Amino acid sequence: MSLDIGNISALYNTNNVSETTNKLEDTLKSDLSNATDDELMDVCKDFEAYFTEQMFKAMQKMIPESEDDTSSYTKQMQDYYKEQMVQVMAENSTEGQGLGIAQILYEQMKRNYGLE
Repeated sequence: MSLDIGNISALYNTNNVSETTNKLEDTLKSDLSNATDDELMDVCKDFEAYFTEQMFKAMQKMIPESEDDTSSYTKQMQDYYKEQMVQVMAENSTEGQGLGIAQILYEQMKRNYGLE
């Protein structure tokens, strides 16, 4: 992928929804009553990643930003890579036990769909 420096704002837009959000929304719109255990756990991990991503973003907003004289381009690139970093950290946080949210949701969804 080549990066068109003149069109950096199209690459990074704070109003864009993350890939995790889109994936989660699409999955939740589907019928999960016939889902396998692995598919159900993946949905729960996606939700946990989304929740964690939103939590990280809220925490970042609480940190005061410096008022240095960085260019608009530099600021956009910093924001873009920060967004990517937060998304990857949130996705990686669901590996292993994660926060435990995915496991709790998984157990509840199995009960709700009668998959036990």
